[in-house]
Amino acid sequence: MSRGLIIVDVQKDFCEGGSVPVAGGAQIAAAIAELVEQSADGDYQYVVATRDHHIDPGSHFSSNPDFKDSFPVHCVAGDEGGEFHPNFAPTVAGGKVHAVFFKGAHSASKSGFEGADSEGTSLADWLRARGVRDVDVVGIATDHCVRATALDAASAGFGTRVRLDYSVGVAPDTIASTLDDFRQAGIEVSGQASAPS
Repeated sequence: MSRGLIIVDVQKDFCEGGSVPVAGGAQIAAAIAELVEQSADGDYQYVVATRDHHIDPGSHFSSNPDFKDSFPVHCVAGDEGGEFHPNFAPTVAGGKVHAVFFKGAHSASKSGFEGADSEGTSLADWLRARGVRDVDVVGIATDHCVRATALDAASAGFGTRVRLDYSVGVAPDTIASTLDDFRQAGIEVSGQASAPS
């Protein structure tokens, strides 16, 4: 039985200076890079990352966003904002991430389990093909794409844990409701949630 690490959307547009910034994103990007380096000795047999990769996601982009279902333009395929944050990008370039899953080309697609790698393989199929039974989920943002990815991981039958010390959320109220959702889904949670005060 092996454990995988799913790193969610550590991209420039979701960190300070991006089009949909989450306070603390750059710091989390660095912390996740350190986590991956420390885990090179076997904490995780497989490490994967997800990326928002929007081409034409319809109403997900809005000039009057509600920041729940619609957002300002972000992570457009081919644009700099969709690239991994510089604090994390060297980890990917250095081969420490085994696969990247792109999501949301033509939809909102918050969950990494809605994405596919460059060969068209879904995240669930990729993990199962390698015998992964349990996953840890980290990244940006706890109350949005980390939430969706973790809930889908549990629904797909993976033992799921969210490591809050390596995730950052948008707002205290939505983080609180997300933690309730995790408990109801049987998702383990470790660490302390962080969000702007």
